[in-house]
Amino acid sequence: MNKANSTVSPPTNVANAATAFPRAYQSNKGAFRRIGAIPWWFLLPALVLYVVVVLWPSLQGAAYAFTDWDGLSGTMEFVGLANFQRLLQDPAGVGAVRQTLLIAVATTLLQNLVGLLLALGVHTKIKSRNILRVLLFTPAVITPVATAYLLKYLMTPEGAINNLLGSIGLAGLQRDWLGDANIALWSIVAAVVWQFSGYSMVIYLAGLQSVPEDVLEAARLDGAGPFRRFWHVVRPELAPAITINLMLSVIGGLKIFDQVWVMTSGGPGTSTDTMSTLIYKNVFQFGDFSYGIAMALVLTVFVVIISTAQNKLLSKQGGSK
Repeated sequence: MNKANSTVSPPTNVANAATAFPRAYQSNKGAFRRIGAIPWWFLLPALVLYVVVVLWPSLQGAAYAFTDWDGLSGTMEFVGLANFQRLLQDPAGVGAVRQTLLIAVATTLLQNLVGLLLALGVHTKIKSRNILRVLLFTPAVITPVATAYLLKYLMTPEGAINNLLGSIGLAGLQRDWLGDANIALWSIVAAVVWQFSGYSMVIYLAGLQSVPEDVLEAARLDGAGPFRRFWHVVRPELAPAITINLMLSVIGGLKIFDQVWVMTSGGPGTSTDTMSTLIYKNVFQFGDFSYGIAMALVLTVFVVIISTAQNKLLSKQGGSK
């Protein structure tokens, strides 16, 4: 058999199918478009349910912010922006806004810093890294209410923290951690950071595992130290993880309620009140429904503006790496 003249020809049915497919696609292009549009109809029931259950009640509730409704009576009057003007003039409301922003900034910075350090620590080749990952992530799976109650009892004047400080000769550092207006807010920040740093750690760890080892080895051979390797090689690869973690931390900090309510109920005085706790107090304790809804609307605007601006900024930085 002459190898030079031997060629492998495709089967007749395969060749015919290959030439017939473009003609069939051109003739049935409209049908393909119709088939591609069908999945939108499957979304319609979910969209209708979302509008009826979530969107419409939210818009209807937001309208109460412009009235004087107390939440119970059948009468109400339109008051325009009076509730929002009241928020600007209310010392408790202004303080709640300030404290909410302070908690959001502090928890975001500390939680991400601690989470990143923990991720770098357990990303090494130590034998106990898997056990450490589980232990460090465990607080994040406990409900915030349970964690807040636990830390509340640890931080009482006779609690375990003060007893530990006294037993190691640091009695001068003992404090009423939740009863002192100067440090109560920072005690709440510490509780949030302790619980959710493991959550940030897991996201950063996923980003670290995507960094190519050969690139790190090349940087090491070029004489780059640990800090330069992290800043020029690892950090750009962590841009998506950083974006996700910062977004989650900021939104969680702005909406924080459980830990504050359980640990201090906004006290002492109003030193730890956040917008969420003040909304709860005005709506369910004071019966000032319209004012509480106005505060909730302001909080929603805060979350949307800050998260959107942060997402755009981090996306630009990630795209320019």
